[in-house]
Amino acid sequence: MHLGLVIPRTGAHDPTDLAIDAEAQGYDSVWMGELWGTSSVVKLSEIAARTDSVEIGTAIVNVFSRTPAVLAMTAGTLDDVSDGRASFGVGTSTPTAVENVHGMPFERPIRRSHETIEIVQEILTGDEPVEYEGELLEVNGVPPIDRDVPIYHAALGPANRRVVGRLCDGWMPHNIPFSALDEAFEVVEETARESGRDPDEITIAPYVPAAVSDDAEEAYDAVRGHIAYYAGSADGYRNAVGTRFPDHADRIADAWGAGDRGEAAGLVTDEMVHDLGVAGTPSDAREQLRDLVAETAIDRPLVTIPEQAADDLAEGTIEALAPVSDA
Repeated sequence: MHLGLVIPRTGAHDPTDLAIDAEAQGYDSVWMGELWGTSSVVKLSEIAARTDSVEIGTAIVNVFSRTPAVLAMTAGTLDDVSDGRASFGVGTSTPTAVENVHGMPFERPIRRSHETIEIVQEILTGDEPVEYEGELLEVNGVPPIDRDVPIYHAALGPANRRVVGRLCDGWMPHNIPFSALDEAFEVVEETARESGRDPDEITIAPYVPAAVSDDAEEAYDAVRGHIAYYAGSADGYRNAVGTRFPDHADRIADAWGAGDRGEAAGLVTDEMVHDLGVAGTPSDAREQLRDLVAETAIDRPLVTIPEQAADDLAEGTIEALAPVSDA
């Protein structure tokens, strides 16, 4: 199994130490998100210097707060310092993050994703200085940097999935139920074929919220809280959950918006936990993860530990789901 780990944000563990341990435990890739507090690319550079073979990736950096040229330079430099081990995950993020954290208008996010990814790819792999004039973005005479870095996109809605089909090496969905992934990928597949691309070459690498504990209910509650947070905090995530659980997604969002976090988490059913994550005792969680890969189109699951439980469950979850633990 190709298994990646999104390094959790935790006050108890340094991300670099977790990445080193993950490499030793057989994970083939480690990824870092970026919202506030820590620069993922700086930390990934440290991880690259202290690991040997594990792939490193951003999961995700947003397409608003860095220019396409900066994103391309960042991807190329990460690939250079890691001796060719980098992948670059980008996404739109959310209106709250873009507007409140970065003070930028969250305007035309899908078009911005398309143009940003297109410019980044041209700067990374083009033969001539890049000239690009889009509807939103423009660059003139940017020298290419000759790095072949896979670009993943955290697309949820169908229009954004078409960006994956047209341009990207990988698709990194979050909160689309696993039972809906095949159907959701059909948009990617159709668009790829229309663009003269082979959809089989697009890696499906979803976030897999995961929590493992000897107390199964503790693990389930961690994933319930994760699902409630995302369904309640942004319409894109609510809509993703709603592809299979529309009524529950709306009720969770209403409870979350009213400030009742406990009620929101309590509305997440066991069925939702199983279709949106992995939770339980070590043996049960390992079996769920094996079944998930065997029964869906997933190429590379990315284990994602709920942040609110990371201090308590991160090390145990990483160890329990590690490929060496399942050998």
